[in-house]
Amino acid sequence: MICALLLGREGSTGFPGKNVYPVLGRPLVAYPLMAARAAKSIDRVYVSTDSPRLKAIGAEYGARIIDRPPHLATKTALGEDAYVHGYQVIRDELAQAGQSVELMVLLFANTATLTPDIIDTGVDVLRTHPEYDSAVTVSCYNMWSPLRARKIGDDGLLHPFVPFQTFGDPATLNCDRDSQGDVWFADMGLSIVRPRCLENLHAGLLPQKWMGQKIYPLKQWGGLDVDYEWQMPLVEYWLKAHGITPQESK
Repeated sequence: MICALLLGREGSTGFPGKNVYPVLGRPLVAYPLMAARAAKSIDRVYVSTDSPRLKAIGAEYGARIIDRPPHLATKTALGEDAYVHGYQVIRDELAQAGQSVELMVLLFANTATLTPDIIDTGVDVLRTHPEYDSAVTVSCYNMWSPLRARKIGDDGLLHPFVPFQTFGDPATLNCDRDSQGDVWFADMGLSIVRPRCLENLHAGLLPQKWMGQKIYPLKQWGGLDVDYEWQMPLVEYWLKAHGITPQESK
């Protein structure tokens, strides 16, 4: 069975209420739930949260609710550990019915930039390539190349975040944003993973260890997870560009 698992928690210090922030007449979390519900490949949708509001919205969209333990809903708790907990609950629930998990579709409440089609494409990829650990959405952001990253030193001045020698001979480098080739970021819209990734989390690559080692890129544009209010117009633009129309107020 293929199960979607969406994470969201009550507390957010950087952008309070971001998961239920209104976007085109719906709460932000509605969009990953809509995509999961419309995907042909997903059999069940689960929401793991400590938030009463997210539980209610999840139920509204047909999701089964997993109570996220308090120690996994703190500011310092890692999403990867909450995913493992949710997976274990789902695995044990299915086992009682004589069923098993084929793939897990991992979602975040604050990430609306995904479509049913890209979910189904990722599932097809993993079914065709059993050697792959996961398939994840990625977006190209050359303006954020690691070559351009800076940090503020003890002297209060800017310094390269990564030594230029990491990228080759500094004499051959230039400031053109495309000079080092395309830079792809996992945009957190979607991670489709095999159970082994969550059962052996320690074996995965940083920074998102739940993706395993062999990660297939599902290319899209403009994907992002929301951390700040100023990102909301970007999400609205993306949704409209993908055919999502505003919902009229009731």
